[in-house]
Amino acid sequence: MQRVKRFVLGVLPLALLGTAGYVLHRELSHFHRGDVAVGLASISIGHILLALALTAVNYFALTLYDVLAMGHVGQKLPYARVGFTSFVGYAFGHNLGLSFLSGGSVRYRLYSAWGLTALDVAQVATFNALTFWVGLAAVTGTSLLVEGGGGVLPLAPGLARALGAGLWVLLLGYFVACALVRKPLRVRGLELSLPTFPRALGQLAVSCTDWMLAASVLWVLLPPGSGVSLPSIVALFALAQLAGIASQVPAGLGVFETVMLATLSPHVSSAHLVGVLLVYRIVYYLVPFSVAALMLAGNELLQRRQHLTRLAKVVHTSFSPVVPWVASAGAFIAGTVLLFSGATPTVSERLTVLRHLVPLPLLEVSHFLGSLAGISLLLLSRGLQRRLDGAYVLTQVLLVAGAVFSVVKGVDYEEAALLLVLAVALAPFHRQFYRHTSLLAEAFSPGWLLATVAVVGVSVWLGFFSYQHVAYSQELWWQFTFGGDAPRFLRATVGVLGLVLVSGMGMLLKPAGVRTHPPTPEELTRVRPLVTHSSESSAYLALVGDKPLLFNESGTAFLMYGVSGRTWVCMGDPVGPPEDATELAWRFLELADRHHGQACFYQVGPGALPRYLDLGLTLLKLGEEATVPLEDFSLEGPARKSLRQGVHRLEREGYVFEVLPPQAVPELLPQLRAISDAWLEEKHTREKGFSLGYFAPRYLAEGPLAVVRHEGRLVGFANMWAPEVKEELSVDLMRYQPGSPHGVMDFLFASLMRWGREQGFRRFNLGMAPFSGFEQRSLAPVWNRLGALLFRHGEHFYNFQGLRQYKDKFHPVWTPRYLASPGGLALPGVLTGVASLVSRGLGGVLAR
Repeated sequence: MQRVKRFVLGVLPLALLGTAGYVLHRELSHFHRGDVAVGLASISIGHILLALALTAVNYFALTLYDVLAMGHVGQKLPYARVGFTSFVGYAFGHNLGLSFLSGGSVRYRLYSAWGLTALDVAQVATFNALTFWVGLAAVTGTSLLVEGGGGVLPLAPGLARALGAGLWVLLLGYFVACALVRKPLRVRGLELSLPTFPRALGQLAVSCTDWMLAASVLWVLLPPGSGVSLPSIVALFALAQLAGIASQVPAGLGVFETVMLATLSPHVSSAHLVGVLLVYRIVYYLVPFSVAALMLAGNELLQRRQHLTRLAKVVHTSFSPVVPWVASAGAFIAGTVLLFSGATPTVSERLTVLRHLVPLPLLEVSHFLGSLAGISLLLLSRGLQRRLDGAYVLTQVLLVAGAVFSVVKGVDYEEAALLLVLAVALAPFHRQFYRHTSLLAEAFSPGWLLATVAVVGVSVWLGFFSYQHVAYSQELWWQFTFGGDAPRFLRATVGVLGLVLVSGMGMLLKPAGVRTHPPTPEELTRVRPLVTHSSESSAYLALVGDKPLLFNESGTAFLMYGVSGRTWVCMGDPVGPPEDATELAWRFLELADRHHGQACFYQVGPGALPRYLDLGLTLLKLGEEATVPLEDFSLEGPARKSLRQGVHRLEREGYVFEVLPPQAVPELLPQLRAISDAWLEEKHTREKGFSLGYFAPRYLAEGPLAVVRHEGRLVGFANMWAPEVKEELSVDLMRYQPGSPHGVMDFLFASLMRWGREQGFRRFNLGMAPFSGFEQRSLAPVWNRLGALLFRHGEHFYNFQGLRQYKDKFHPVWTPRYLASPGGLALPGVLTGVASLVSRGLGGVLAR
């Protein structure tokens, strides 16, 4: 039994909603355009609005049926629930017929969800039916007594008044029974309790109000001067409703109209009466029924919102990847439909309707704007494919506007429905169009845009005002004379507006430039602990302050990056725990994609290569990095004989190595600046960036600093990267005074390595030798053969071989370093972007 109940409760809403759709179709199919036109012509808008207002009041009065019934059965529910159920139940009952079954089904569905039993719902329905008949008897009896038929009903006045008196006798008997009989009545095994006398009076008041209002809706729609009084129409209305109920036809369709036409035709012309009855059907039946169907559907969706939310998430996730392509195709089709529709004639029957409803200027403007919307949608389809947010917003606006234009210019409801369906289908997928465009990224201020629009608008108005005396003709566009100011104005206006449209569309679809910023002092403070606890000393590049920083949400990992054109370059591997670093790499890839950029990772180590393969990137070898193990580092032995001799020579000449703490650096900055400038001038080079530091007082003050002195005078320095974890030690800026003895930097490096070994560092990083370690073999990849060629013959651009030979004297361990980037045609642009960042501009790529 429980399974059957659950099945009924699940299927019933679908059946009711399906029936609602069928009834709407059935009702509307009876309305012919000619009849509607006559009815609309005979009824003023004011009377229709008054009828709608009376209908709203009437349906509110109907909710009081259920309020009284709930009190009778001893149940208490908030009025919001009772009123909602009553309105939906009566709207369905009025339209579907068999009100006890159809309206009762709705009540059972809704009331049972709020705790009422089937018996309670049956008692409510029975009480409401009793209230209905009490009011019917009262208003009919009163009308017959007062009017005696009024010349409307086909009854003799005496007979009409006798019937009215008889109905009131029955009513009085019912009230006496309610006042005296308190024991339940048994009808076919069911116990029915009569309402109390006060509640019976309430039934009379509510039901009479309902019948009076329902009849008044029809009465206000009748033409003025029809001679039909309100009491007469109430009596006639009640009899017509009785006939409809007796016929068992849903809503008494046809039967009610037949009674009214047969009775009122002598007073109102048939053409007018048909229009009145059709409008009455729409106002009193279809409008409430449509609202009730939507309310019932909304309630069912609300009851199942958790299941629908899960389903929506699954559908959204499944279709999201293809939405931009589908949206692009849909916008292209929609634009094509609008253009073809604008180029073909309007259906003659629809044009006849438009003549009565739409002014000619509005039709012309809608036709023109519909074509503009069509061409705009064709252009925007490319922007949708590129996931541009501006294209999405403008497409939605144009789809809705195009639907309006389609209806106004030719009652093309088919294409309007197509456009609206596409707009609704795209609505949940706004996040799939995440790339910002220049217009929506505020490339122009709102004030500037408003001023531009105002100037163009005023200029167009001024032209039309100035040439209002000129009669327009097709030939006017092609008049080219000295005195042809008006034709020139027309042509210029079209040119200006066309240029504005094309330029605006171009600006809208142009991807917005990314807005990066150097790290703030707060970000540098936040990143400093992560840098000092990193196992790779290159993390200190974050403290240079020339690269934006990207943190994960928990602040346990970061990466540093730069942007050149469409190329987004992450310097090295993300710093942090492996899981957090991988998640941050994905975030960086998504951030670049959001701005229509290409993401790459520069100088990444071999340990994290699987991460970049998972990101779908291609790996290119850049060169090899030299690291010197410090645990057993020593200048002794034949392998480092020349290095040892050079160090000892400078020590004998009085050169001293020293490591200065950060707090000692600021007072030395003038001397350091002088050494740095002299070194750059002698080398005929300039500061690099991104993968290297450059001379900046704040950066050098991060310290510590390794210096070489001779007789107390600074002759060379290098800022140190010395993480607290003491995994890897390295230096960045290495500068010495021109004229210093040969080998001064060897002295600095060797002394620093010995210091690092004493401090417990495991290795010393000498940095990368670009394009070293490449194989020049016939079967090697093209990139490797090109790298080997540059290593051997690229001395004009960089001292590739000399740098490798210099680092080899320390007998390091060589580890490959890679570029992880998109492959294919994107690679040249990526390499150009990387070179531009490292050289601080494309001009520095060719300069030493």
